[in-house]
Amino acid sequence: MNGNDYTFGCRSGGVAGPLRFRRSREHWGTDRVRRELLEPLDQRFGATLTDPWFAPESYQARRLEMDNGDFALFCWTHSGDDGNPDAYWLGNTETPEVLWRTDKYTFGEAPAEVGAWAESELFARLEVEEPWLARHEHLSRFFLPVLFSKDGRETTREFFADHAAGFPDADRDEALAYYDTFLATGALDEHRYTMAAKLGTSEGGDWFRMAATMSEFTTAKLLTDAGLGFEPEVQLDSGHALDFRVNGQLVEVTRPRPPTRRRADTAVAAVRQTGKSKNDSQLREHPNALLLVDCSSFRDDEWRQVAGERPDVAHRPTIVFRARPDGSFEGYRVGGCPLDFGSVIDWQD
Repeated sequence: MNGNDYTFGCRSGGVAGPLRFRRSREHWGTDRVRRELLEPLDQRFGATLTDPWFAPESYQARRLEMDNGDFALFCWTHSGDDGNPDAYWLGNTETPEVLWRTDKYTFGEAPAEVGAWAESELFARLEVEEPWLARHEHLSRFFLPVLFSKDGRETTREFFADHAAGFPDADRDEALAYYDTFLATGALDEHRYTMAAKLGTSEGGDWFRMAATMSEFTTAKLLTDAGLGFEPEVQLDSGHALDFRVNGQLVEVTRPRPPTRRRADTAVAAVRQTGKSKNDSQLREHPNALLLVDCSSFRDDEWRQVAGERPDVAHRPTIVFRARPDGSFEGYRVGGCPLDFGSVIDWQD
């Protein structure tokens, strides 16, 4: 952990990341909370100190609400697990100076009681702000660190609301239920921060990049459905990071832009162009990696063109596939496939 990495509320205006706790080992009380947390935020934004909606059993806790819509949670105890003072801050507003050099912890790294309390507060808040999203509870809880991040809270919600998580011509709730059902399996629980953060905490919405991120979730579902264990985001000695390792087999995922949104005139050209781009980058140094080309951004007619022509791809082995929110996969192989997907994919070759 890096005490100089300011996760949310940067002194110098740096880009904020997914929500993490900041931990203080100093003594805290209500008077100090008002003086060193509330007062600077009140002077900066206008702020109110209130009781939390939920109460952690072993900690005193408060909620800070800013007039600009920001919020923060703070809890403290005079005797933590090691008998010393312990306090945790979580918020998407500027971090008060007294907490600048504190270390950061994910929900899983904080004490279980603190993590559960904060998640309950955030999820209850989401139920009020975005009830349509909170209905998909496993999806919502998985992405809480970005749905409430300083810069990404609006873009991530808009992506799920207006772009159906990257599925074209799909009902929003059907698309969200697809990922909700998969995340309910717990297959990505150990990698929550790595995977959730990929969706982005940027103030600007790059909808295709976010859809491309969801390709990694779609691929994780494909691997899980096929009974294949995996490790996501594999850092390699070459300096590259590939998306998955599956029983020793490296896997890289790419997502062609729909032809109406790129220079390629056809879906077939988009597939070829995307495969070439990957072959010229990461896969040049990892020629035995399996390339998965996710065409889930293609409409039905565009996919029919690809499945009918089955265009060649510069890299081998490759699987070109398309997922739909009903849970089905269609695809074809270019070269031999080193992984056994069984009947999970409806092969078009």
